[in-house]
Amino acid sequence: MTQPLTLAELHPQALRIATLLRERGEKIAVADGATGGLIAAALLTVPGALEFYRGGGIVYSFRARDVLFGLPREAFAGMVSATEEYALIQAHAIRDNFGGQWGIAESGSAGSSKHPLGVASGRSCAAVVGPDGFEHVRLTATDSDDRIANMQAFTRAALDLLEECLVMTARH
Repeated sequence: MTQPLTLAELHPQALRIATLLRERGEKIAVADGATGGLIAAALLTVPGALEFYRGGGIVYSFRARDVLFGLPREAFAGMVSATEEYALIQAHAIRDNFGGQWGIAESGSAGSSKHPLGVASGRSCAAVVGPDGFEHVRLTATDSDDRIANMQAFTRAALDLLEECLVMTARH
């Protein structure tokens, strides 16, 4: 059985991310999907997170998607979750709706149950959007139906992507 990933394990990376955002005076909004809130939870382990964290939510239903993103259902027409296009539209919408400079969205299928859009278990896509048209995405495929292990892998991949994007765009 997979051991759950603890917030204590995610905290050092969250501190690095928080430092990068604070140094720039920028804020982020988070749309967790198959990560179940772990991206946001990791960032919120940092004391004073309000300085860099705008808010977000867990996009686990079409209703949640409608409320968090404020986009018409037609905006998602023909899209399937856990794809670059789907994650990017969510990252842009969460950033814009929460008034941040950065947005991160993860969309995937953690497994052990049928995904409503037919996405294979163990597939995730994370997207990060930032100032000046910055966009970057990462697909993660575990080829596993282990729900907990997938949620952990998806969270790690999303946080790694976010940290890499912030480092990549740091002003020196």
